[in-house]
Amino acid sequence: MALAAIVLSACAQTYPAAPATASSPEYNYIIGPGDQVSIAVWRNPELSTSVPVRPDGKITTPLVEDLPAAGKDASALARDIEKSLSKYIREPVVTVIVTSFVGPYSEQIRVVGEATKPQVLAYRQKMSLLDVMIAVGGMTDFADGNHATILRTSEGNKQYSVRLTDLLRNGDVSANVEVKPGDVLVIPQSWF
Repeated sequence: MALAAIVLSACAQTYPAAPATASSPEYNYIIGPGDQVSIAVWRNPELSTSVPVRPDGKITTPLVEDLPAAGKDASALARDIEKSLSKYIREPVVTVIVTSFVGPYSEQIRVVGEATKPQVLAYRQKMSLLDVMIAVGGMTDFADGNHATILRTSEGNKQYSVRLTDLLRNGDVSANVEVKPGDVLVIPQSWF
């Protein structure tokens, strides 16, 4: 009996509680593969289009082939398109709007383990743990929610403990914390 208690206590690592706030006001959305972008070229409706960002991170539009889009914000992409179109049009004015969001792989939120629907989610400014759990449909009956952790890749893979059972089943809003781009939420299975 004493041996079982020692083994269980050695397996149960504790991590510091996740900070309540994590977002920064200077966050800019970065385009990633799978995003859909709408491109408007002023006074040239035949060049205006909506295109997906391919898995290789590039887009192709009329007169512009294989232009890198991933890793840029919408304004930077618009300036690159203007530069490419300037070979054909005098002083092009381009506006880029991201209409469908996936984001770059490094900023996606991943949920693994005992979530009802484990998946990858696009990060949104001020996204909270509750937002993530709603998107994945909550936890399974076998989840040990109060032993869940957030692996924060933006902080060198530092881990924080989170209290999902308290948040979802007991309604304790103090357990709701913000997530950061690139976070991995790990929901373990309960031993009993």
